[in-house]
This record gives sequence, C-alpha cells and structure tokens, in this order.
Amino acid sequence: MTPSTTRLRLVPMRPRDPQEPGRTASSLELFFDLVFVVAVSVAAAQLHHALSEKHIAEGLLSYGMVFFAIWWAWMNFTWFATSFATDDWLYRVLTIVQMSGVLVLAAGIEPVFTDRDFTVVVFGYIVMRVAMIAQWLRASHTAGESRQATLRYAAGIAIVQVLWLTTLVMSEKIVVVAWFVFVLAELSVPVVAERRWTTPWHPHHITERYGLFTLILLGESLLASANAIFDAVHEHEHLGELIALSVLMLVVTAALWWIYFWPPHHTAITSFARSIRYGYVHYFVFAAAGAFSAGIEVEIDSITHHTELSELAASYTVTIPIAIFVLGIWWIALRDNADRVVNIVVPVGAVLVLLDPLIPVPFALTAVFMALIVVTLVLRPPVERSA
Repeated sequence: MTPSTTRLRLVPMRPRDPQEPGRTASSLELFFDLVFVVAVSVAAAQLHHALSEKHIAEGLLSYGMVFFAIWWAWMNFTWFATSFATDDWLYRVLTIVQMSGVLVLAAGIEPVFTDRDFTVVVFGYIVMRVAMIAQWLRASHTAGESRQATLRYAAGIAIVQVLWLTTLVMSEKIVVVAWFVFVLAELSVPVVAERRWTTPWHPHHITERYGLFTLILLGESLLASANAIFDAVHEHEHLGELIALSVLMLVVTAALWWIYFWPPHHTAITSFARSIRYGYVHYFVFAAAGAFSAGIEVEIDSITHHTELSELAASYTVTIPIAIFVLGIWWIALRDNADRVVNIVVPVGAVLVLLDPLIPVPFALTAVFMALIVVTLVLRPPVERSA
C-alpha cells in the first residue's frame, strides 16, 4: 500500500488541477461511452419507426424525453470526472453501476414510444443518478474549497430522484407535464451547486469529452448511410437513388464533423456562464445528431415506399436535424472566434438547408450548402477574441 492510498486501497478523491497539461480522456471514460452507443442507437431506431409511421408529434416528444435522460446522465458524469476522477476500484465500480443503469434505460426506451410507459426508463435513470450521488458524497470528504459544491450536488440530485419516482404513479398526461418540471429541477442543480463554490473542471478535457460523444452520434449517421447501400443491394429498382442518398449523407456527415471540430472549439469554455451555455445547448446538438441518423433511415423508407410520410415530410426529417446541429454548434463554439463572413455563412447555410426540401433536387443542395460552410471555415482563419 502506498502512502496515497487507504487500507481499503482507495485513492483520496482530491480536486483535479483545472490547468493540468496534457489532460485527455481516460480508458474508463471511453469504456463508459460505449454503453451510450446502445442507448442512442435504440432511441434513434424508435424515432425512425415513429416518424415512418407518421406518429410525428408522439415520436418527437418521446425521443426528446428519453434523450434527455441519456444526455443528462452522460453529461453529469463527464463534469464530475473532469474535477474528481481517480482510478481506484471503488470509482471504477460506481462507474460500471452507472453503465448498468444506461443499459436498463435503453431496454425501457421502446415501451416509452409504444405505450408511454416510463417505468423501466425511470428505474435505469435512478440507478445512474444514485451512483452519481455516491460519487459526489465521496468527493466531498477531500474536496477542500469545493466541499460545499459537492454536497449541494449530492443533495440536489437526491431530491430530484425522489421527484422522478413519483412519475411511476402518475397518469400519462400528468407525466408529460411533470417531466418538464423535473427537467428544470435537474438543470438547476449545477447552477445552484456552483453559484458560490465551484468545482475544478478542466475546459479542454470537457470539450474533448463532448467531441468524443459527438463522434458516437455521427457514427450512427454513418451506419444509416451504410444501410442505404445495404438496401440498394436488395432494392435494384431504387439502386441509383439509394446509392446517391448514401454518398450525399456521407458528405453531410463529414461536413458536420468538420464544422464541429473547427480548431477554436476547444477554447469555447472560458467561464462558468459559458460552461452552462456550452453544456446545456449541447442537448439540442446531440439530439439533432441522433435524429439525423433516424432521418436518413426515414428517407430510405421513402425511397423504397415503406413509409406513410410524404416525400417532403421525409426530407424534413433529415434537413431539420442538420440545421439544428449547425446552428447549435455555431452559437456555442464558433461565433465567438469567427469573423463576420463565417458568422454570416454558417447560419445562412443552415437556413438554406431547411429550405432544400422545397427545391426539386433535395439533399444534393444540402450537401453543397454544407460543403460551402466547410470551405468558408477553411479559408477564413479564426479570430482571437478576449473572453
């Protein structure tokens, strides 16, 4: 046993250095992300089925609700890990417990879409959050100046979990209203916890972690593009359309990656206020990326005549997520370090993508608009501005 460990072979969970050089994602964090691949994939698949069957409002509502559970659990662990991560057995076990909660949540996603039954999702979510309470309480013993913040996190999360349990005895209509109220309660916990006592989050580490989660979501879009090729092998009648869709969506996905990872992105977090903006707006960025993959699948259904949606509506299931993704990431990570040209081209390009379905040759122009945004980012260097 080394002097830095206890008799239980635990490492004191001291605050990490927010300026620690060379800070990168750990293998445990990457392992943690893997279970979210499952949850995101199930949520996107259910959204695809709901949209194709023309259950648009119900599908979007269900997707928004379950995606919040996925995103918020991932985000809370990410911000905790950037401040207090250790690598002893207890930290690993509690992280794996959270992973088990993600898998339970993923198993409950389909009943939410089909029967508006939140039982399994709520149970899986609470498993993740209770493990997170344990992490915050453990950190509080050695958090130093951040002790009050850690205790507020633990207390706030615990209170909101009790609220979530009440949804199990609510009627369907009341659950939807309660969901919005309890989401606001969840979102308020970090604001209250860090109002006077802050945790030592590492800005570059946070942006890297968000980037890695974005790659997971864009991977779903690549899979959806590949599915167009797979279907083309069997749907000879629509071979050309499916291959064209696959190529165009690959171009769009690559453009989304390029836009997201514009070099100044890693400097997007410079204050607590900006960290809140960055973290919370990413819900829409992440949800749009997941919905984009579902939209590609819907468009495949449209080409092969396996959906009840019109061609125009099917096109919008692709273009709306693209536009939301671009506008969201421009707002939180690009505009502060971009010149006037970039700050015109990017949002205007997103709006043009929204108009693309109204033009006789949809998607081809979307790919062109996205490529033009990328070219602009390449030609216009970032502008250094004060925080």
